[in-house]
Amino acid sequence: MTVDNRQFNLTTDPWIKVITVNDNQEQMVSLIDLFTHAQDYRQLAGDMRSQNLAILRLLLAILTTVYSRFDATGEAYSWLKTSGTSPQDLEVDDDEFTKDDSTEDLLETWQQLNQAGHFTQSVTRYLEFFADRFDFFGERPFYQVTTADYDALVPKNKAIAAGKGKVAVKQLNRRISESNHTPAIFAPKTGAAKNDMSLDELIRWIITYQNFTGVTDKTKIVTEESFSNAAGWLYRLNPVFAQGETLFTTLMLNLVLSDSRNDYACPKPVWEYATVSDYIAERKREILPDNLPEIYTAWSRILHIEWDENQRPTIFSAGIPMFSSDNAFIEPMTTWRFDKKTNAYRPAIKKLQFLGVTMWRDFGDYVNVHRVDDSHEPELVVWLRTLQKENLLVYNHPIVLNSVALISDGKSASQTPAVEVGDDMQMQADVLFDSGQQDYWPTRIEEAIDFTQAVGDDYYHFAKDIARIRNVDGRLFAGQMSAKFYERLNTPFKMWLEGLTSQDDRDEKIMAWKAQLKMLTVAAVDEELQASSPRDMRGVSGKTGPLNIFTAKSHLMYNLRLHLDL
Repeated sequence: MTVDNRQFNLTTDPWIKVITVNDNQEQMVSLIDLFTHAQDYRQLAGDMRSQNLAILRLLLAILTTVYSRFDATGEAYSWLKTSGTSPQDLEVDDDEFTKDDSTEDLLETWQQLNQAGHFTQSVTRYLEFFADRFDFFGERPFYQVTTADYDALVPKNKAIAAGKGKVAVKQLNRRISESNHTPAIFAPKTGAAKNDMSLDELIRWIITYQNFTGVTDKTKIVTEESFSNAAGWLYRLNPVFAQGETLFTTLMLNLVLSDSRNDYACPKPVWEYATVSDYIAERKREILPDNLPEIYTAWSRILHIEWDENQRPTIFSAGIPMFSSDNAFIEPMTTWRFDKKTNAYRPAIKKLQFLGVTMWRDFGDYVNVHRVDDSHEPELVVWLRTLQKENLLVYNHPIVLNSVALISDGKSASQTPAVEVGDDMQMQADVLFDSGQQDYWPTRIEEAIDFTQAVGDDYYHFAKDIARIRNVDGRLFAGQMSAKFYERLNTPFKMWLEGLTSQDDRDEKIMAWKAQLKMLTVAAVDEELQASSPRDMRGVSGKTGPLNIFTAKSHLMYNLRLHLDL
């Protein structure tokens, strides 16, 4: 049934959860309220960190669209021309545009916004202009399609009236992610309550679902060439973003207005397409978008919602073609891995078997340590470096790189979310973006990580020796002990990173970490000794002689001295 009597507009009605700066209380706000008072909110406070990231990217799509067209005074850039009255009628004036001028103007806009400490009325005017596109029950409902659009795009036997292609609310909710065939046993809701959801919650999950879609659904739109339903775009990344002290500073740090690799491209978020058919026609081409708002608002499915007499939703879903992520460097919020099979860079998706590997251990994925052309750091890091180079960030400004990953079960037929992990690492801007040629901090940090992981390997072999003495599964036991060892190292190493400055004596700081690492390792070994049994002390016959907990420790301490050069 239709819901002609219901109204909910995301621009003016509250649906986004935030934490206030003054009293750390949770509030629900609309889009216009959020952008007007972003400086008064500490952070987003949705149902999951992954949901917060999906909504953060929606907010950035709006900001990028506005400030890619209008400066901090509300005037359109001089190198744009208009053919109408709509903001989307602005296009590049080839006679006036230069890469250098546009970059300079965009950076100046960023600087003026940052200095003002709040966003301008241009954002409100934009949202008011496109308010009908943000109406959840409108003629063109937000992030949904009408019955007519849905039926026109899917096979006839998959039309709404056929009742096929449904996605349960409990599957939409990524805290549950339950299909009708596989129950989620440890879900936060039980029974029929799994399908209960308030309207504001439904909106947040619709946005999240488009970003983190699995592949359990089989309905697809009609295309000339066959395609497989793809996972949501954000689900296919190893996300990284910058965290600020307030929501305003978080949005500003992640507001990438200038692309170091490409010329300016006119923004085109999904709601600016004239019709759903136009958007789907573009998606059928499977061409990577040339602008961030279109990337940030990329759909993985067309969704249609039917409401019953009790206002309960039934959601219909159909897959649409997805562009490739190979060499998609326009995406700023991911790390990259080179795939030798395809000879292309792909997002370094985090997998279940590597849950325990923290951000600092993959430091080189986030920073181009050796400053070589064939290494691809996240475009967000490139952007932050540009801000620091242009003196738009204070030299000792703390940069907090944050990661939130929703990790799938690894099954190609479902890709159901299995676990959410979050991590962060903090450094001063002049450390992360050290411009020195000698004693370049990122190189020295990578050096510290290398010898730390060498010690981690030494401890793993120590654990395997203990497993052999106890006659237990070596890989399983050593893996568990190694994970605990790195848990012991994580906080001290992150604190060491946070304390670095550009004025530090590099060798002195490295030696300080070596000393602390040795102390932490000895403490971990001593704990094992204190819990040792007579069997551990008696030991077994090894390849080079008796193997007991004392000889295992001796081997470890020898390697520790070797790798730390102490």
